[in-house]
Amino acid sequence: MKLLISFILLSCLSQLAYSQDLMAERIRQISGKKRSVYFDSGIFHNGGPKLSSKVKAMRHSYSESLGYERIVIDFTTNEIPRVYGYISNQHKKIFLDLFNTEVPASVGSFGSSKFVQKVDFFPIEADSVSLEMKFKSNVNVDIFYLEKPGRLVIDIKS
Repeated sequence: MKLLISFILLSCLSQLAYSQDLMAERIRQISGKKRSVYFDSGIFHNGGPKLSSKVKAMRHSYSESLGYERIVIDFTTNEIPRVYGYISNQHKKIFLDLFNTEVPASVGSFGSSKFVQKVDFFPIEADSVSLEMKFKSNVNVDIFYLEKPGRLVIDIKS
């Protein structure tokens, strides 16, 4: 009986050891202009206003001369909604939470990309959505936003 209890306790503790420790991650506030400060892991947010918005489009382009791919998420408002995100090179993903934001079904297709394997949208609540961007390899990103109209920009390079 003691052996069984010990085994169960050890199993629970080992699962705890493999969970993500987000407290050790650096938290960055993204800027309203391009800084060319690329990072490959950590938490980021815009500290933005709590306003309702809708994703208008998601587009991308690759510039071989500049050496990066640009992903732009266009919003219907002049400012971007509140955004929290996490980039993990271990999982080769960016996780983005867009609060008070709707995503119409027409924003489903992404096309082919140099760095991005796929993009998925998941509804969190009736008015919020989570975006998961899976990369083909480990990347570095520079994330910033632009206003009038509101756009979230992700520059990706390897």
